[in-house]
Amino acid sequence: MEHAAPAYGLWSLVVINSAIFIIFAFSFTKPKTKRDWRSFGAFSAFIVALFAEMYGLPLTIYFLSGWLASRYPGLDPFGHDAGHLWYTILGLTGDPHLNPIHLLSNLIVFAGFFLLAAAWKVLYPAQREHRLAVTGPYAWVRHPQYLAFLLIMFGFLLQWPTLLTLVMFPVLVWMYARLAKSEEAEALAAFGEEYERYKEATSAFFPRVGRKR
Repeated sequence: MEHAAPAYGLWSLVVINSAIFIIFAFSFTKPKTKRDWRSFGAFSAFIVALFAEMYGLPLTIYFLSGWLASRYPGLDPFGHDAGHLWYTILGLTGDPHLNPIHLLSNLIVFAGFFLLAAAWKVLYPAQREHRLAVTGPYAWVRHPQYLAFLLIMFGFLLQWPTLLTLVMFPVLVWMYARLAKSEEAEALAAFGEEYERYKEATSAFFPRVGRKR
């Protein structure tokens, strides 16, 4: 089967796309502590793994190629469109970049970066002035930065699921939950009762619907 154009082995696109998203995230987070670098490093690893399969070496497609060929006769499993697995499995037609799942994933990724930027605008001055960040996104959840990273990764999972990133995602959820607990222990030691009141009034990752702020 001939491909209209090479869909993989495009390592320059792997580097360019990975760099764009990693640098963009770095510009908002500006990690300083070991915990900051761990959270940012985990996110960066996910991004590199994603684009390595999206444009470089499609390991997931290799594993699924037999099943895809038998389930969808005439499909070129190594064409770029087939890599949009939800598009392929659900039998959607037309441009895969315009299907509802892909558009939803774009919105989730954008929302994640927007939340990351909004959180940093509040957190950075609070850190410099050694006070609690409790406004903006921090008025709704205690860990908007970690939530932002998870939203971005979940959006990419909808857009281009791979076996490696599907395995990485729950591990990263667990890691961010551990980092959040570590962060809260430090905040409690630093701010005491003030942080206790904030913690009682504000959920960790999911806003409490209907509760007055």
